[in-house]
Amino acid sequence: MARFEMHNAEMATMGGENNADIFCEMGLMYATGRGCAVDLVAAHKWLNIAAIKGNDRAAELRADVAAGMDKMQIVEALRAAREWMTIH
Repeated sequence: MARFEMHNAEMATMGGENNADIFCEMGLMYATGRGCAVDLVAAHKWLNIAAIKGNDRAAELRADVAAGMDKMQIVEALRAAREWMTIH
């Protein structure tokens, strides 16, 4: 699954108008366990990035995911999103 994540993230950072949608889909993938194990931290990270990039639906989904997380998981997800945004 890491290969799928890297490929989609790299493709989205190359430009194009649907990059926020790709990040939202990645967040949904991790939130639902579609093709991978459920990982709420990764789901929150990608949904947060999608929301920052302008996907309104991602912001709503991120709030839903956060409701099932503890504070330390949310901190970890926010840190991961911030690190990813700094690099990309």
